[in-house]
Amino acid sequence: MSDPIVLSDVPQWPVFALPKADKEPALLDELQRLTRLHYEGCPQYRAIVDKLGAKREAATLEELPFLPVRLFKHEQLLSVPRSEVIKTMTSSGTSGQNVSQIFLDKQTSALQVKVLSRIVGDFIGPKRLPMLVIDCRATVADRYRFSARTAGILGFSIFGRDVEYALNDDMSLNLEATRRFLDKHRDQPVLLFGFTFIVWQHLVEALEACGETLPLERGILIHGGGWKQLQSKAVSADEFKRRLQNVAGVARVHNYYGMVEQTGSIFVECEHGHLHASSWSDVIIRDPLDFSALPPGKPGLIQLLSVIPHSYPGHSLLSEDQGEIVGVDDCACGRHGTYFKVHGRIQNAETRGCSDTYSR
Repeated sequence: MSDPIVLSDVPQWPVFALPKADKEPALLDELQRLTRLHYEGCPQYRAIVDKLGAKREAATLEELPFLPVRLFKHEQLLSVPRSEVIKTMTSSGTSGQNVSQIFLDKQTSALQVKVLSRIVGDFIGPKRLPMLVIDCRATVADRYRFSARTAGILGFSIFGRDVEYALNDDMSLNLEATRRFLDKHRDQPVLLFGFTFIVWQHLVEALEACGETLPLERGILIHGGGWKQLQSKAVSADEFKRRLQNVAGVARVHNYYGMVEQTGSIFVECEHGHLHASSWSDVIIRDPLDFSALPPGKPGLIQLLSVIPHSYPGHSLLSEDQGEIVGVDDCACGRHGTYFKVHGRIQNAETRGCSDTYSR
């Protein structure tokens, strides 16, 4: 076992280098601290924990109290005075759906940026790359009230320079601007970012429809935000990658999994197709009937743990997604931590992925 992790230096924790024996005590201590903070600061959280009789001093990660993520669609949950809120983030939602509201103070916002930077840097390297966003510039127009798409684009833009948008404001592909950008950065790695269904419909299918291709052999695509619409079209992850490579030459593709309720602590897909928990997060799979924790290989509901949320009680959330743990500390990519796969939404759950809820 290595030296104990310094809790006061959370942003400097090693990204994927902590084996389970070192990570769990540090993660548990920090999550217990957050449980106490939110219990004192958020009346709704305190009422739920008391009503459930949940343990506030948990001996294991599995014993930590958790909230259903849907609660954020119905309650405004804050653990700090409203005067300290500097940003309000909202989840995606189709017409008629409630949306989650996530309130950020300076500490939570800064931690989101630092942790996200460390995680993504592990996959694309430390240098900022020329960046092509597979979306339109209008998506980031409102810098104060963030949608999930806005937050995603602005969050990932910290890894880019000379940022260009591949789509016009009507979501049509701007081939002229895209080719001009790629010509300017010829023979350089280029960071591509977009939400899954938007990349598929407005880049892959758009290029196929017009018979055009783009020279993106050195591109690195990071995409996320939901697969439901692709699954309804019977498009698998392998087909997504294959057809993207056919029209744009992109070989390095990293899907990521996350939610606006825990922005920053995303789970990125490695070179072997596994989603990885970093040092700042973890996943627990729970039986949908009795909520007991399930071992690797058993599918169930995904519980997400994160040390980032300080201004709202989002550090331990039960999602509406199904998945299973594949393994811990032994992925062929060499990264430590839990690695897992997501099977999709539970039946009758709302569609809520950033790109799933996109409509023209």
